[in-house]
Amino acid sequence: MELMFGQLVALLSALWWPFCRTMAMLSAAPVVGEAMVPVAPRVLLSLALAVVLLPAAQPASAIDAFSLHGVVATVEQALIGFGLGLAFHLTMSAITVLGYMVSSQMGLSMALMNDPMNGSSSDVVSSLLYMLCILVFFSIDGHLVLTGVLGASFKAWPVGAAGIPLATLQGLALNVAWVFSAAMLLAVPVIFSSLVVQLGFGFLNRVAPSLNLYSLGFSVVTLFGLLVLSQMVRFIPEHYVRMTQRVLQMLHQSLQAGGVHG
Repeated sequence: MELMFGQLVALLSALWWPFCRTMAMLSAAPVVGEAMVPVAPRVLLSLALAVVLLPAAQPASAIDAFSLHGVVATVEQALIGFGLGLAFHLTMSAITVLGYMVSSQMGLSMALMNDPMNGSSSDVVSSLLYMLCILVFFSIDGHLVLTGVLGASFKAWPVGAAGIPLATLQGLALNVAWVFSAAMLLAVPVIFSSLVVQLGFGFLNRVAPSLNLYSLGFSVVTLFGLLVLSQMVRFIPEHYVRMTQRVLQMLHQSLQAGGVHG
């Protein structure tokens, strides 16, 4: 009986490391890590993936989970998983920022609705673009890509190894900047067209002040922005796939650097 209990404790200790990394990644990953997914299914999914990844997640050396070394290793696994999930969440963030920028230019930022996916209020354009990205995420098998990257991370950064290289953390932090640049590039057509319409109505108001074209210009800018958005939304899935490919390239380079470091 004591032998079976010792084997059970050893098995649970070995299962703890992949569970921590998987749970942290799913908590920060797009779609799965949102508030619309309850915690219980997320925990069960993390446990199932931890069981599957158990052969690849064996620690480099024996680690006591109840020691200080075990606490440090647990925090390290959580940080690695959170970083992997955050890398994929950047692409969703770019589309969300795009929706906010477009709404502010079209005058629709005042129309807020309750967003059950994030647990907060957001504008209609951001919610629609986010749902479009969810469809693209599953159409390109993004959930399978997440699982593949998680499995490769245990080979590059084994449990109980020397830790994560500093260059990897710096690269992840620096790549957050392209979220805003990508959103800005996607929103340029709507911003430029709205600016042209507003300048045109400004000149008309200078020519004929009695017509009060500012009140009419608000409606025209909104309609013109919707027209440009309807033409731009066709290219958003392609841009989302390209941004996802860039994230995969960044992670591939980080995993290769981690493998060489290890």
